[in-house]
Amino acid sequence: MSDVQDSPFLGVMLMLAFCAMIPLSDALGKILGATLPITLIVFARLVVQMGLLGPIARMRGETLIPPRRFWSAILLRTALYMVGISLMFTSLRYLPLADAVAIAFVMPFIMLLLGHFFLNEEIGPRRIIACAVGFVGTLMVIQPSFAAVGALALLPVGVAFTFAFFMLMTRQIAKEVEPIALQAVTGAVAAGMLLPLLAIGTILGWSDFRFASVSGNEAWMLLIMAIIGSVAHLLMTWSLRLAPSATLAPMQYLEIPFATVIGYLIFRDLPNGLAAVGIVVTISAGLYIIARERRAPSPAPQAAASPAAPGDPG
Repeated sequence: MSDVQDSPFLGVMLMLAFCAMIPLSDALGKILGATLPITLIVFARLVVQMGLLGPIARMRGETLIPPRRFWSAILLRTALYMVGISLMFTSLRYLPLADAVAIAFVMPFIMLLLGHFFLNEEIGPRRIIACAVGFVGTLMVIQPSFAAVGALALLPVGVAFTFAFFMLMTRQIAKEVEPIALQAVTGAVAAGMLLPLLAIGTILGWSDFRFASVSGNEAWMLLIMAIIGSVAHLLMTWSLRLAPSATLAPMQYLEIPFATVIGYLIFRDLPNGLAAVGIVVTISAGLYIIARERRAPSPAPQAAASPAAPGDPG
């Protein structure tokens, strides 16, 4: 495999495309979640991911059989991946798109704390304060939704915790497994896990864990949602190969305004005053942490340093 030349401008453009595409994929998931079982939507998403990225990985000369010592970690990572996507799509049944995405952006703060406690990474008092401020901003976004739908407003926090652990697992695996091949394998393993669950759920009549008839329009939306999500993360992967993560990480917060615009255009949803202020606080705290990371004497490797988009890491 040939080395990729640095091209910061192209990397920035690819990350910008990622930030615009992921909320659109989530919006389609929100529409589909109103009529289809969540597990079926996740299953379709991951099957298409496998079918799309598997051939790309093979064309790049990447193996689709990871080293045996990583299989237990890949199984756990895949389980976290499925749970995170399922929680996100479930939250979108009840919350505006922008609110759900903004709440899930508490993940970088959680990752910073988990890195300290599980990986012995050093964090100073300023970053701890920034984490606290970020949590306050998240609570400001949650409050209006909590008043409207109750504890269901906390689902994106579950997304953030799940994907924070998912990213910690990814840090350990991605050092020796190519990212495109890893995502293709994740799709295959997830499909294998979900297929028997859907079969059992269909027999037992579980509402969100079953196969269901899909209309022509729903089938097209499922396909488009899965392609957009898979391509978006492929673009993010390439952006990280073309530009430094310190340049790209702040751009990921553009996902929130993109989600706001898409949510308004499709659902006529806008964050209220308190939630809007909370979004600004969360973004500001996150950008401060990124700035501190850029000034750290021993920055993390690119693949680990850039926070994944919490809306859909797939």
